[in-house]
Amino acid sequence: MKELLRTNDMVKLSWLEALLADAGIETLVLDQHTSVLEGSIGILPRRLMVSDQDYQRARHVMSEAGEETSL
Repeated sequence: MKELLRTNDMVKLSWLEALLADAGIETLVLDQHTSVLEGSIGILPRRLMVSDQDYQRARHVMSEAGEETSL
């Protein structure tokens, strides 16, 4: 798995999950439960992950939508 993005913005994260799902790319969000355990104050960013095989295509889909990856 490779990290595409780290963000505290849940709306953006949800939108990117839908965008990538529409392109047939499965995603995994890491650290969402850790953030909840820390009090749900949004300090800990969540990581949007994709498989190694889908990484370049996911970056391209995000780029076409005007989004930048954090890495």
